[in-house]
Order: sequence, then structure tokens, then C-alpha cells
Amino acid sequence: MKPLRVLSIFGTRPEAVKMAPIVQRLAHTAEIDSKVLVTAQHREMLDQVLDLFEIHPDLDLNLMRPDQSLAQLSAQIFTHLDPVLEKMCPDWVLVQGDTTTVLCAALAAFYRRIRVGHIEAGLRTGDKWQPFPEEINRRTAGVVADLHFAPTENSRQNLLREGVPDARIRVTGNPVIDALHQIAEMPAPPEVYHLLQALGIQDGGRRLGLVTAHRRENFGEPIEAICRALARLAAEFAGEVEWIYPVHLNPHIQEPVRRILGSTPHVTLLPPLEYLPLVHLQRRAALVLTDSGGIQEEATALKVPTLVLREVTERPEGVAAGVLKLVGADEERIVREAGRLLRDPAAYEAMSSAPNPFGDGHAAERIVQALLEDAA
Repeated sequence: MKPLRVLSIFGTRPEAVKMAPIVQRLAHTAEIDSKVLVTAQHREMLDQVLDLFEIHPDLDLNLMRPDQSLAQLSAQIFTHLDPVLEKMCPDWVLVQGDTTTVLCAALAAFYRRIRVGHIEAGLRTGDKWQPFPEEINRRTAGVVADLHFAPTENSRQNLLREGVPDARIRVTGNPVIDALHQIAEMPAPPEVYHLLQALGIQDGGRRLGLVTAHRRENFGEPIEAICRALARLAAEFAGEVEWIYPVHLNPHIQEPVRRILGSTPHVTLLPPLEYLPLVHLQRRAALVLTDSGGIQEEATALKVPTLVLREVTERPEGVAAGVLKLVGADEERIVREAGRLLRDPAAYEAMSSAPNPFGDGHAAERIVQALLEDAA
């Protein structure tokens, strides 16, 4: 019996993090001929994760261009991916999440009558504009998917409500937890230790607040409000909390962040961090403020109270569990809720002791097993 040919396709750092444990598992499964294609929708940040998890793509489309529109990127992916699918003829294409790469790869595979497995399936906000364009990307991928790897029971219920047959859904947990387990075993890089030492962040000393904000729906006034809130928190907790903000390279984020926070005491602005130091900073953080989807899951797993800088989240399990709280880009809400957590030990303990609803670290194993069972 010839091996099952599986082509994993991804293009950004968050996809690569979550696909890494699956790609590793596929590579060590004798019954599977595993191939990896990256679109490099994000170049440098993707390469960091490929190096970290020792993944060597079989094909690299290298499609990142400065100031590329979503339409231009989509056209590039379709144009360059289709001949690969025609030549390779995989049995399965695996995609993860909700990026433009996911949308285009799923559709391109559908056009070639290739089965699609959608990892992290069933996440929904119910609002097509939040997050933009991710909500529509993942819904479209879900329409063409043949197997839906839902991270939670809540995600499964979303799919069932949309008419997906239960037989095509597997609840696997989120592979980001698999990846975190690997990263947690790696020592923190020296730059993390030196940074924390320089800022006086240590047990019994100053606490760390970690901030990430970069989403399209926060461009403009929302990111300015987030920055104003952070400046107020830095002043209010001067000498108690140091804030670290790795700033996304997008000029819509760089300009307002550097204008408002560039000379603010107790706020350290950094270039985007590689995944290993970012995880280790999360582990040391007392509080996380983020609009990132992946960090919502990671912080939950690490039991770090997290304020979500969005009005809605496709990860309501974290909110229900109590470790995530939605504050949007509302300056007053951010200041009030962050202040409450930093001052009130009981409120802090309630969030930090919440259970992790996103998985047990065995998602990759379940996903590969489902592919093998389907082929049997």
C-alpha cells in the first residue's frame, strides 16, 4: 500500500508554530509521505519558527512583498500554488487557522479535487468584520474542508450549527499547546535574562506587563487609545511594573506607538521578538495585554491573566474559563481592568488559577491518527 501523501501549507509565524508539532509527527509516521510548502506570506518571522522547530520546507513560494494588498497576495498564492498541486497530486492538503494562505490553499485544493484538512476549525466570532479578514477566511476554509480538526467542544458545536456532519469533525485540542510543551523545555535565550535583569524584573521585585497589539481592526484611533492607556498605566504603576511592547513592523502600528510611547518611562519598545523569547517573556509576565489570537491561547496555558484588546474573540473558552477578559480598545476599560488585576490579589488569583480549555498537548497525535483512520 503506497503511503498517504500529505501536503502541509502555511505562510505566517502563528501558522508555523501550530503546524510544527503536526509536521514533526507526520515526518515520523511511516504510512505517510509528508511534504511542506510555505507561501512565506510573512518572511522573517516565519523563518525564525522554521529554524526553531527544525522544519525544512520542500517548497518555498517566497511571496512576501512590501505593502502587498490582500487581493495581490491572494492572486500570487493561487497563481504559484496551483501548478504545485497539479504536479504533486497530494491525497490531503492541511491548512491551519485563518490567514490568507489558508483561504487560498483550501480553495486551490478544492479546485483540484484534493481533500482538505482544516486545523483549528470552527472558531467563530459571528461578525465578518472582526477579526478582519480572518473570520471570512476560516469560514470559507470550513466550507471546503473534508475533515475539521476542532480545538474544543465549543468549536465543534459551531461547526454542527453550520451543518457540518459530526462524522467529519474531530475534537483534537489546539496544537499550540503541543508547541508550548516543546518550547518550555528549551532554556530562555540570554537576551531575555539580560532584559529582565536590566529592568529589575525578578521574584520579589518589579513585575512585568507584556503588550502586543497589531491587528488591522485596531489601526487608527483604537491603537492610539491602547497606547494612551499604556502610558497611563506606566505612570500609575511607576517603580512597580515594567511594560514591554514588541512592536509590529507595520507602519500603521509603528507610527502611533512610537509617537505616543517612544519616550514614556517604564515602557520598553522592542522590535518583533522571535517565538522562543516571546514565550519566555509570557512565562515571566504578571499580566498580558494583547489582540493576538495565539497569545490568548498561550497565556491561558501559562496561567497568565490576559486582557484582550478586542471587542469579540473567537476563543470564548478562555473568557468562560476566566483567564481572558475582553476590554476592547477602550482606554478607560483597559486602565481600570489592568489596575484592578495589579492591585487586587483576589482578582488576580481568580484569573491565574483558571483551567486551560485549549488542550493537553496531544493534538498532533490525534490529527495524524485521524488521517490514517480515514485512509484505512
